[in-house]
Amino acid sequence: MAQKGISKDQYPQTKTVNQQDTLFGTTVNDPYRWLENDRSEETAQWVKEENKVTDAYLATIPFRNAIKERLTQVWNYEKYSAPFKEGSYTYFFKNSGLQNQAVLYRQKENGQPEVFLDPNKFSADGTTSLTGIDFTKDGSLCAYSISEGGSDWGKMIILNATTQKQLDDTIQNVKFSGIAWRGNDGFYYSTYDVPKEGNQLSAKTDQHKLYYHKLNTPQSSDVVIFGGEKTPRRYIGGYVTEDQKYLVITAANATYGNELYIQDITQQNAQIVPVVTGFETEQSVLYSANNKLYILTNLKAPNRKIVVTDAATPTPDHWKDLIPETKFPLTASTGGDKIFAQYIKDAVSQVYQYGLDGRQEKVIDMPGLGSAGGFSAKKEEKEVYYSFSSYVYPPTIFKYDIATGKSTVFKKPVVQFDPSQYESKQVFYTSKDGTKIPMIITHKKGIELNGKNPTILYGYGGFNISLTPAFSTANIVFMENGGVYAVPNIRGGGEYGDKWHDAGTKLHKQNVFDDFIAAAEFLIKDKITSPQYLAISGGSNGGLLVGACMTQRPELFRVALPAVGVMDMLRYHKFTAGAGWAYDYGTADDNAEMFHYLIKYSPVHNIKPGVCYPSTMVTTGDHDDRVVPAHSFKFAAALQAAQSCRHPVVIRIETKAGHGAGKPTAMIIEEVADRFSFVFNEMGLTYKKPQAAAQPAKAF
Repeated sequence: MAQKGISKDQYPQTKTVNQQDTLFGTTVNDPYRWLENDRSEETAQWVKEENKVTDAYLATIPFRNAIKERLTQVWNYEKYSAPFKEGSYTYFFKNSGLQNQAVLYRQKENGQPEVFLDPNKFSADGTTSLTGIDFTKDGSLCAYSISEGGSDWGKMIILNATTQKQLDDTIQNVKFSGIAWRGNDGFYYSTYDVPKEGNQLSAKTDQHKLYYHKLNTPQSSDVVIFGGEKTPRRYIGGYVTEDQKYLVITAANATYGNELYIQDITQQNAQIVPVVTGFETEQSVLYSANNKLYILTNLKAPNRKIVVTDAATPTPDHWKDLIPETKFPLTASTGGDKIFAQYIKDAVSQVYQYGLDGRQEKVIDMPGLGSAGGFSAKKEEKEVYYSFSSYVYPPTIFKYDIATGKSTVFKKPVVQFDPSQYESKQVFYTSKDGTKIPMIITHKKGIELNGKNPTILYGYGGFNISLTPAFSTANIVFMENGGVYAVPNIRGGGEYGDKWHDAGTKLHKQNVFDDFIAAAEFLIKDKITSPQYLAISGGSNGGLLVGACMTQRPELFRVALPAVGVMDMLRYHKFTAGAGWAYDYGTADDNAEMFHYLIKYSPVHNIKPGVCYPSTMVTTGDHDDRVVPAHSFKFAAALQAAQSCRHPVVIRIETKAGHGAGKPTAMIIEEVADRFSFVFNEMGLTYKKPQAAAQPAKAF
């Protein structure tokens, strides 16, 4: 039998310190400040003791192994990426099923696929991942970046793509960087100065710089192109237009808003020309052709538009609208000398093909209501590839003929999932202030609306990120056991453009939590579920969402699953990348009003003794250098100390893992199995392995 709850004496005795800060005349206690030092022996011992409690609790769940076995079974199918062409080869990623990392293959026309790069050989345990790759225009050279143990810090390795032999040029200590080749001589990349110790920011380690590396020279001689003392910026990116004429530089101090610069790299020592300065808007160069620049921007267009301008006069006063703003948010890509405008309408994709003259040429038919991505290719290509998926439609790769507008299936996965047995429906509910919020609810057809359906309510609500329908292998296991998966498109995201995003930032952040709480209340009112069977889940900014909602309305949820969350809103900006999140959050250093607003919802600061909080599994990675694990450590310690009932509060701390990207398959399956086991067990339910589980995989 599974263990029934946890009593206080079963938790590690986490020490407290007399740490107090005074902000705007208010004294703030921070008794777990010592846990911020995630590299100390004392913290390492605490982690070990916490994991013992977590492992012991999970080991009592009798169906935990059955869930892991089923997850392994449904995960075991071939997964492909959309192909892309470089030189005389077509490249694509493929995972045979349970490989820890996808393998990069290539093939010549009418030839057989061959392995080009196998990240599974980067490390014995699969925790080193491929994070980016870029080829020279002729496809003869490539540079690829890797991450070890999930860290945001990585390195770049250079290959002769023809012979697959590694060059001596390896770039160390790279963070938040693309790769942009300039001819075959060298490439641009971005990074920070490496901090000497710890994870707190300094004036230097907070400044991004764009470098140029010339092949066959040491990294120490790389030239700073932009950034540093003259133009200090927190985030700097550089990319080269496909025609190899211009270096495009984006510079920002937060996760929203950027400056735009160009440099004519066909001319020696050409000046870097400002296109847009200031951080009030966002823009990027989509394409360069016939001495014109095609720019995606939200300047005077909150939902974004595409403008065209002469490269010689690139500033906004010379812009001409090419694809005007509509009432739906716009992203775009190019291929075959065409522009593919991708709109989000009520969180689902609509895609249109345009000529460079701004004339709409085709509407691209989608297989249903879902998410499409891709539509990117080189100028000379006659077709582009795109992927489509939804909550009940496994990700499928389509080939699109630009001339005819016809889409054909290129790769279709064979998954142990029959979509005809499930349904996804979109509803609109009303939030606290009267705002209508869309939500997509997915479950098996024919479930009884009796308030007893186990439900996971998943959300994010920040950084202009849109949650559009996406297939999840993990959710198969949950839904085939009667589970309901609900995703509301709450404010703070980008589903309805900049206004929707801004309505969930800074002094409006409470809107995000109100929207999520209202989603829970809607599900309960419609008898889809009830507090006893409702779990909330989210990661990163979504972890903050879970932490804030469970401390504001603990009685509304039975289970809480905050992953790699931002839990200390008074100090988040003092660690690693945290300062760049100030556009969304504001900081406690800004002014008294912002400080008082933040402390009112900061999860760590709103845990109160004597309250029965939901059963909680906090998850984090010991190598997370984006949202440092101290957030999760302090939250778990405070919650364990305050918990007034036997609802367990456990923290699952993954070793050799970071913020989430690049996790090996085996590690993902283990984590999902533990999460679902915890959910079912805490709801008083059991897991029943489907009778058809042993049957051969079925094509959807």
